[in-house]
Amino acid sequence: MSGRDSIRMEKVCYSVGGRTILENFDFCLERGVNRTILGVSGVGKTTILKLLLGLLHPDSGRVSIGDLCITGLPEAHFRERRKRIAIVFQGGALFDSMTVGENVGYRLFEAGQLAEAEIERIVLEKLSFVGVEQAVNLYPAELSGGMRKRVAIARALAADPDYIFFDEPTTGLDPIGVYNICSLMQRLQAEGKTTLMVTHDLTTAFATSKRFTFLHRARMVFDGTEVEMRDSAIPEVREFLTPTKDSLFVGKLPMLGSDRNG
Repeated sequence: MSGRDSIRMEKVCYSVGGRTILENFDFCLERGVNRTILGVSGVGKTTILKLLLGLLHPDSGRVSIGDLCITGLPEAHFRERRKRIAIVFQGGALFDSMTVGENVGYRLFEAGQLAEAEIERIVLEKLSFVGVEQAVNLYPAELSGGMRKRVAIARALAADPDYIFFDEPTTGLDPIGVYNICSLMQRLQAEGKTTLMVTHDLTTAFATSKRFTFLHRARMVFDGTEVEMRDSAIPEVREFLTPTKDSLFVGKLPMLGSDRNG
């Protein structure tokens, strides 16, 4: 796999308010290899997505999109490269004042490179893909949580990215909503999109990914397949897969005012 076909972190260190989030963290998302980053809530999974997108900057180490190292670069220097990546945020992050159609077409209208009729065609195509084309003129407040997640996926698809990041995509959804999101991710993968998900939901992870990274105390402690993970003897992985009474109330409370990096 060439450097142009991957997104990478090399020896990345990142901390917030004296709390170490990542320490000498290496990670590689190869084109065509669908991955999930697992770990307990608050361990730093979402932070990894933000670093890969250049929304946060590491204290040290390198982040690369393809063969371009974006660490230390002004955003304008890698904005075009970042267009290969889309992200579906945990809450959907839709604009409340815009209709569903306006949300999905927002980036395309802002770019100003396509005719309005073509943008409307793309919007309806992507909404149809996720099964909510009937909601094109509704506002986010009029949608269920599952429908908002699907609209967020449609918006991510509008710019035809190579990579799609998912931040806890099934949190707060009922079983039918979870099934819908998993099915959509599988369809995207079948169409050649590369997905990277962060979650603590094992059912969703194993239904949609082939490779798994487990994050614990700022470090990667496991990277491999589902079979390798289930067979792992690493204590932290075993506890995550099969909690016991010894796991009860193990976590430490975050410091007041500290940044939450899920």
